[in-house]
Amino acid sequence: MSKPKGIQKTIDLGDGRTITIETGKLAKQADGSVVLSMGDTMLLATVVAKSEIKEGQSFLPLSVDYQEKYAAAGRFPGGFFKREARPSEHEILISRLVDRALRPMFPDYYMAETQVLISLISAGDDTLPDALAGFAASSAIAVSDIPFNGPISEVRVARIDGQFVINPGITALESADIDLIVAGTLDNIVMVEGATQEVSEADLLEAVKAAHGAIKDQCQAQLDLAAEVEKAQTKREYPPKESDEELLQEMKKELYQKLYDVTSQQISDKQKRKESFNEVLEQYKEGMDEERLEEKGDLIKSYFGEIQKQAIRDFVLDSQKRLDGRNPDEIRDIWTEVDYLPAAHGSAIFTRGETQSLTTVTLGTKLDEQTIDGAVIEGKSKFLLHYNFPPFCTGEAKMMRFTSRREIGHGNLAMRGLKAVLPDGNDNPYTIRIVSDILESNGSSSMATVCAGTMALMDAGVKISKPVSGIAMGMIADTESDRYAILSDILGDEDHLGDMDFKVTGTKDGITACQMDIKVDGLRYEVLEEALAQARKGRLHILNEMEKDISSPREDYKPHVPRIIKLTVPKEFIGAIIGPGGKVIQELQKESGATIVIEEVGEYGVVDIVSENKKSIDYVVDRIKGIIAVPEIGQVYQGKIKSIVPFGMFVEILPGKEGLLHISEIEWRRLDKVEDSGFEVGDEIEVKLLDVDKKTGKLKLSRKALLPRDK
Repeated sequence: MSKPKGIQKTIDLGDGRTITIETGKLAKQADGSVVLSMGDTMLLATVVAKSEIKEGQSFLPLSVDYQEKYAAAGRFPGGFFKREARPSEHEILISRLVDRALRPMFPDYYMAETQVLISLISAGDDTLPDALAGFAASSAIAVSDIPFNGPISEVRVARIDGQFVINPGITALESADIDLIVAGTLDNIVMVEGATQEVSEADLLEAVKAAHGAIKDQCQAQLDLAAEVEKAQTKREYPPKESDEELLQEMKKELYQKLYDVTSQQISDKQKRKESFNEVLEQYKEGMDEERLEEKGDLIKSYFGEIQKQAIRDFVLDSQKRLDGRNPDEIRDIWTEVDYLPAAHGSAIFTRGETQSLTTVTLGTKLDEQTIDGAVIEGKSKFLLHYNFPPFCTGEAKMMRFTSRREIGHGNLAMRGLKAVLPDGNDNPYTIRIVSDILESNGSSSMATVCAGTMALMDAGVKISKPVSGIAMGMIADTESDRYAILSDILGDEDHLGDMDFKVTGTKDGITACQMDIKVDGLRYEVLEEALAQARKGRLHILNEMEKDISSPREDYKPHVPRIIKLTVPKEFIGAIIGPGGKVIQELQKESGATIVIEEVGEYGVVDIVSENKKSIDYVVDRIKGIIAVPEIGQVYQGKIKSIVPFGMFVEILPGKEGLLHISEIEWRRLDKVEDSGFEVGDEIEVKLLDVDKKTGKLKLSRKALLPRDK
């Protein structure tokens, strides 16, 4: 059998690097498959969709999974089983990025179960695959016969030394002050996510524009590739969604104005507002024949949602007022409290409208750092942020099994928003863990986490450079009439019915993170610029509210926070501090009650001494200083007798350093036996170092040199 020839298209990034997409060689039984290559990094993306839509299906059952194969990097998986298992948080975050860009691109009628799998099959040394996963996935769909309104592509754009770079390497990215992943089509931006170092709104927009140029080239390459694939020329047909135009028009005539009137009441309470809308539906259903109601029940529910959405959108555009009565740029009432949990290292409550976060900060040691063991990225992380969204926060009762992808994504966004203001390693000896428990939710709980996290960090005494706040923006737009309303601090309902969900975090001086999903075509950059400016205004208002409770980090940590003292010692002394089999360090920890952690960094050893008791820290510091001290000839030491022999005694003058005090050097008078001196093992004795043998390093001590000589 001859080797198949794949179809390839190549994109030149303009700096000597290229990206190639190829189909027709691997995974040909999938509905669509593509291998994407950039340098030595290769991704295999496949898509498979069922030929029939499940009866009664009312949504698109799309699953997107990204997986990194350890063999791609020539590595074994960590852990006991030595095989890839459940996805890591890193893989889940990449899966979410691809899902959010692809999902809006499928036709409304398309509801067939669809699975997109992206595998890292070769890992280059300096190429990050996360920015290539969306490109690969879209390419696989483009060469299939699955209905799709794409293609889309994703790129990373970073600003390095003032220049925008597309898909930079891992090394270059370390010096970037803007790091975004942007997704888009030939005509529009659909998603933006990333972190920045307090940059301006204008700089963020320029980065998005730079990314779109590269996205257009990648989308065109997919169209060119698909044009050469016979299967992609005819898309499979699915039955249209069940519809009843007569019923739709009847419901519009009967319900639109009633729903518009409910909206105009501007009910601020989420539950009461929901009940008022449901009452309109129930009244309509009461007037229907039972047989027709049973037959058309699903359609009635679907059409009611459509009409309700249109009535709310029209009201907002007509009146420039919100569901809860606010003006478009108005922020809900805020109340905050710090130090709410007395036993925590730091805690804060942030409540904005009907959204509430109770957040804690815990300060730990190097032993608490999180190990990152990915196929591409390895290392340790000393800043963790965990976001929890229990069912009761929305008044629901649901089974709780494991951390959801949504919780991981929201936590990561909040983590990126706060990371930019954390002190560096020299000013922060701690591993920091933030936990946000959402107690109430009605819009933007991830941004409440950022606000509560900032306050809890300051309450814990962590020396952040500036406070950070976060805000969720929304937009309702009518592209035909060019009317739009930009909404600050959106409600949950406004998120669902709007055309843009835009979260931005930052200090008073600039943006630290953002996440944007755009659901409408043709959004002008001028409108996005206006949204960013309105977001800044809201962000500063929220900061002012937060600063009424706490505006800067506490001068000191709380009394129950373990103190960490760092010592830097020459590398050659690490073994002496640890001792044979760990004997010395174990004894030190037992005697002092402190925890001691030693790490080799370059030519030095970094020793962390951790304890809530200052005396125990001082004890360990003194002992370690003794261990690393170099004995000086002529220096007087307060030593301890470790053993007595016929010719003298051995005296420990520094931890682990003993010298011989010969019988002739104990005192001026002649001693026949050492015991005649009156000293015993364990006694403390003052001695002088006379000499150090250059060959053996043995120490020669004297006591009589410190005593007056009898005449």
